Amino acid sequence: MHSCTPTDLPSFADCAAQIMDRADVLAQHSDVPDMLTRTYLTPAHHNAAAQLADWMCAAGMSVRRDAAGNVIGRYEGLTARAPALLTGSHFDTVRNAGKYDGNLGILLPLACVARWHAAGRRFPFAIEIIGFAEEEGVRFKATLLGSRAAAGSFDMAVLDNLDDSGLSMREVMQASGFHPAGLAKAAYDPASVLAFVEMHIEQGPVLLNEELALGVVTAISGATRFMVEAEGLAGHAGTAPMGLRRDAAMAAAEVGLYIEKRCQGIPGLVGTVGQFTVPNGATNVVPGKAVFSIDIRAEQDAVREQAVADVLAEIERIADRRRVQFAVRKTHDAPSVPCAPWLQQQVASAIQHCELPVRHLPSGAGHDAMAMAAITDVAMLFVRCGNGGISHHPDEIMTAEDAALAAQAFTYFAEHFTAHFPTEE
Repeated sequence: MHSCTPTDLPSFADCAAQIMDRADVLAQHSDVPDMLTRTYLTPAHHNAAAQLADWMCAAGMSVRRDAAGNVIGRYEGLTARAPALLTGSHFDTVRNAGKYDGNLGILLPLACVARWHAAGRRFPFAIEIIGFAEEEGVRFKATLLGSRAAAGSFDMAVLDNLDDSGLSMREVMQASGFHPAGLAKAAYDPASVLAFVEMHIEQGPVLLNEELALGVVTAISGATRFMVEAEGLAGHAGTAPMGLRRDAAMAAAEVGLYIEKRCQGIPGLVGTVGQFTVPNGATNVVPGKAVFSIDIRAEQDAVREQAVADVLAEIERIADRRRVQFAVRKTHDAPSVPCAPWLQQQVASAIQHCELPVRHLPSGAGHDAMAMAAITDVAMLFVRCGNGGISHHPDEIMTAEDAALAAQAFTYFAEHFTAHFPTEE
């Protein structure tokens, strides 16, 4: 059997080419033709899992699938059963997705492991790459299923959630050979884990606009979401005097404008009204009802909580002034997850080794690292994406040059990784 010598090891450009090619291959595994949609435990999802397992085996890893369907490759350390540095991301997608969201965080470390395997290099610790089976929440309206299983925080109540065809998650898992009763066994023992680091495209324009390839994530922003119904009084558009109207849509619009104003100019704080409907609306009718969503996120929980409190107070003032009733229902509330400073420092050192400036920035999107933070310290390395930072869309792109830099940075990170053991007080 041929064994590689240092002179014929894959270059980082070779690693990048492999990453980009494999992203194209994975994109062929889709639930529907002509667009990338890969949801939890569909045939396309199983095929993608099998493909990842084959690549992991080829890279010298032992491979298993846990009770949640996560694909886990282990590159053993110098000693058997050594604690592991965990990495990875998800291989499910949103509907009509891009090729790199989630997938990059599996394919990038996999290319690096293959390179170490070719050189016969091992570390004092194991490296495990987790292809999380579900993060997006598309099929069963529950997010982070794979990473919650790995972290031991899986909510068994979501097993009764139904997909669009009326099948429960429980039924689909059992039909796929995954038994919900065994989900507890998918949880990692925290003592066996040194840290979790996730590579991910930024899904935003900050790095792109600053002409930077890589970034260090400081925290994954917390988020609070509401669905709101505004109830006013419908009326004839021609005969209802302006001063006497109880226009539900204009009251809702005023709330949206206040959210935009309140969340401007504060670093890390964002507010969005992503859904806005006027049920049974007509051109010549003053709207008697409007339904809209609110999504407020911030790197710092105190900043988010104050913004939420201010928005709720403003809703009450608008309701009184416009004589419109608001029914506000909280649908989501998650605290921010800080990335461990000691890991941020090591990620920053890896970027500096690539002769790049170090940019720290928060992540406004949720990631598997949020769930993994329940059992270990986490870090994230952001990779620039193009097209204005667009993601969750077929126009999501990144370059092979940036993939090469990210592979170089992760290689340095792992080769110089120093575990952090908190001292007892």
